[in-house]
Amino acid sequence: MAGRVGEAWKLRVAAPAEGGRANEAVMRLLAETLDVPRRGVTLVSGHGARDKVVELEGVELAEAERRLERASA
Repeated sequence: MAGRVGEAWKLRVAAPAEGGRANEAVMRLLAETLDVPRRGVTLVSGHGARDKVVELEGVELAEAERRLERASA
């Protein structure tokens, strides 16, 4: 977890951007950090880009923000 950048969160994963492995690593990292099932994290846009938009199920936005803040500290 790298931290907040404006309205977004910057994440770092080691997986290469080949074959969707980096996308999957981002979604797994978010699921683990936010303590939600992996199926509760969906990549909405940015499949082939550095900037991504995800949809979360099972956690409210305010709580997700708190958990991300804790993880980035």
